[in-house]
Amino acid sequence: MKLLHLVATELRRLTATGMARLALVALMLVPVLYAGLYLWANNDPYGNLKDVPVALVVEDTGSTLDGKAVNYGDDVKEQLLDDASVGWKVTTAAEAAEGVRDGEFDFILTLGPDFSKALTSAAGDTPEQAVVELTTNDTNSFLATTIAGQVAEKVRASITERVGKEAALSLLNGFATVRSNLIEAVDGATKLADGTTSAADGAKTLADGTATASAGALSLAQGAGSANVGAQQLDSGLQQLRAGSADLPAQANQLNDGAQQIAAGNAQLSATANEVASTVQDAVNQVPAARADIVAILDASSLTPEQKAAVLARLDQVGTAIDDGNTKVQQANAQIGALAAGSAQLAAGTQQLADNAPTLTNGIAQAADGSSQLSGGLQQLAQGSLDLSNGMQQLVDGSSALSTGLNTVNDGAGTLRDGLASGLDDVPNQTADQREASAQTISDPVALDTSAVTKASNYGAGMAPFFISLAAWIGIYALFLIVKPLSRRAVTAMKRPFLVATAGWATPAVLGAIQMAAVFGIITVALGYQVEHPWGMFGFMALTSATFATIILALNILLGSVGQFLGLVLMVLQLVTAGGTFPWQTLPGPLQVLHQILPMSHAVDGIRQLMYGGNLSLAGADAGALFFWLVGALLVSYLGTRRLTRHRTLRDLRPSLIG
Repeated sequence: MKLLHLVATELRRLTATGMARLALVALMLVPVLYAGLYLWANNDPYGNLKDVPVALVVEDTGSTLDGKAVNYGDDVKEQLLDDASVGWKVTTAAEAAEGVRDGEFDFILTLGPDFSKALTSAAGDTPEQAVVELTTNDTNSFLATTIAGQVAEKVRASITERVGKEAALSLLNGFATVRSNLIEAVDGATKLADGTTSAADGAKTLADGTATASAGALSLAQGAGSANVGAQQLDSGLQQLRAGSADLPAQANQLNDGAQQIAAGNAQLSATANEVASTVQDAVNQVPAARADIVAILDASSLTPEQKAAVLARLDQVGTAIDDGNTKVQQANAQIGALAAGSAQLAAGTQQLADNAPTLTNGIAQAADGSSQLSGGLQQLAQGSLDLSNGMQQLVDGSSALSTGLNTVNDGAGTLRDGLASGLDDVPNQTADQREASAQTISDPVALDTSAVTKASNYGAGMAPFFISLAAWIGIYALFLIVKPLSRRAVTAMKRPFLVATAGWATPAVLGAIQMAAVFGIITVALGYQVEHPWGMFGFMALTSATFATIILALNILLGSVGQFLGLVLMVLQLVTAGGTFPWQTLPGPLQVLHQILPMSHAVDGIRQLMYGGNLSLAGADAGALFFWLVGALLVSYLGTRRLTRHRTLRDLRPSLIG
């Protein structure tokens, strides 16, 4: 009861007069005004970027792509004006430069005269990067510069996507053409492989044939050599015969003359012999008649028979000798006749020989000349056949090399065919619609699929935990401008430091809870922020305010107005370490340590967990940290109060330098 009495006493003091009540209400509204106005002002700044004045300068003179005139600058301008994400105003470069200097424009986005030429330069030999010029002026707003960078990046990404899609589509169309050509190339390579196979077989046959031809050429060379030797011998013989037959006509005439003379002599001899033979024959023919006459004479004689027989025997011997002589004469006559006939034939032959000897000599000379020509031709033939043999050997070597080469070509053609077929499989076979879809995917390959475990409804809701915590500290700090940390009467009279310290904490804690209720109403009703755990968040806000009240109470009890000033310093320190705007990991190392220690960091994190529906265990841990600070600060307040109940120091009695 004494605790409530002390709190009620302080409240009555705060509301004792109209000015006191006005001051209390004004101070109670400080966190409401701070949090409410700040969050209202920053409720949805990104949604209002359309009101940010931005100069758009398009100087693009266009270019030509695939024979068509293009002007990406105008296209981007139309897209930006239709999008209206910021307050675009198309203007000249001079007006834009003047406007960004005097604050008419927050920044300038410029597409230069070579913008389209640069975008289409990738199709040429000297590609260059297109430039989107961004001109900012931090005197207009530093955040405007940050926003300008985001807008420029969005424009760059949009241009990149569009140009990338066109480039990818052109590339895919090229692939389609390449695939079509590859199909023809595969067919051609297949035919080439078949042809090289046939050529390799033909080359092998040619090599075999040329080997045979080479062997034949070698035999021909050898035969031609032998023929050449024979022709040379024939020519030598004919030349000798020519030389030897040069006097043949004259000698043949002499022979003919001799033969004619012999024939004439033999003819006379034959005629004489014939007469002799006829005479002898006539004599022989007369022998029988003579013998008969002799026989008759003998018969008429007296000779005895023996004598007669002896005479007849002698007579028959003579007759026989005559017959034998006649026979020899007839034989000699016949032989002389044959000799005369032969001599006549010989004379006729020699006459014919003499008549034909010039012709023979001329023929021998012609044969000698022909043999010389034949010898020269055969020599040329031998040399040519030798050359032919050597050439055929080279042809054999060449055809063998050709066969080997064609086998290599055949292997290469097969590899080419297989490689082209394999490459054909790697080239996408897409329809025009599929290429369009692929180009879209290539130009913008990654889509951002956002899934949030928890999500603040807008920028103001995202900043609310920080400003609620800050408003709680400011509200408590302001309250201690009129709230007495301790009742000096109670300190002096009651001698119960814990009760007095608790009463000194309870009054601003109750008022702080009321402030938090008002702030909670502002963010949930006036600003309409979604709160996932409203009762838990309100309780946490009340705990935060009570903790801050305990800390500032302890500083006031220990250090008086200096402690009140340190409360302001501590607020500034927590302002930069709480991680209310940027992640606390971006802080310098020492400040990160303070982030882990100071209570506002836990207040911001706990409110986030409860407001966005996050991890309640983390909110519980943050509540535990705040409770630790509360108990610790309350213990310090108790110790300070106990010191005051026992003795006073000169600082306690001396007015503070601050007030």
